[in-house]
Amino acid sequence: MPIITISRGSYYHGKSVSDKLAKKLGYTCLSRDRIIENLDEFHLPEIQLLRGLNDAFSVLDRFPHGKQRFITAIRSAILQRLMDNNVVYHGLVGHHFVRDISHVLKVRIIADTEDRVADEMARENISEEKARYILKKDDEERRKWAMFLYGIDIMNPESYNLILRIGHLSEDEAVDIIANAATLPSFQETAESKSALADSAMTALVLRKLFDFPNATAAAKDGRVGVSLKVPESQQPVIHDRISRILSDIEGVEESTIQFDPYF
Repeated sequence: MPIITISRGSYYHGKSVSDKLAKKLGYTCLSRDRIIENLDEFHLPEIQLLRGLNDAFSVLDRFPHGKQRFITAIRSAILQRLMDNNVVYHGLVGHHFVRDISHVLKVRIIADTEDRVADEMARENISEEKARYILKKDDEERRKWAMFLYGIDIMNPESYNLILRIGHLSEDEAVDIIANAATLPSFQETAESKSALADSAMTALVLRKLFDFPNATAAAKDGRVGVSLKVPESQQPVIHDRISRILSDIEGVEESTIQFDPYF
């Protein structure tokens, strides 16, 4: 059975559908918020509440290379959890990190606008006009947030295998459709797709461990890891030893190479 990622519009149906789907399939249900709660590098409650670009700049700028570090940390954390298989992940851009992994079924959940407006009016006890404004603003901020951090448009249908609109279609019917799609041959794990996910997870983990070297790049393949970065020549021996020690402590790294590019 495949891994399943579920992206949604603001507030609506994603968590509920994910919970029901995980229960139906006997999967673990994993959320973006739970991932962020366990990011040791970012012990800030505000991180969980990021909804707009102003929030993103103000919080992530507290850290050196904050944006890059946050992306590295959350990518690694998500991929490590997906390696467990039998996971339904719901969050803003989980599908982006596994876009080239064939045994991941990538789903987008959307809701009828009028249903969203009615729900927002009831939840917040506000007017229809105010509810429409809030929903439009929140959708725009979520889209900007994904573009700011990851350079992707979460509303691009080409990013998903399946897009479902909840309204005439119920949540339970959506769960049945996703569960049936998960049985299709196209989404079953192969040796190649399993290896591709493992390599992606290892690459992400290496970069996370190399937080002190934000300009480093890495690539992993079947336990072999290559690291490349720019360092002044005088510092290369010390940096080489330090990175070697870091890599030697990572489970699954069988062989490593470190390359220093010209420093200008």
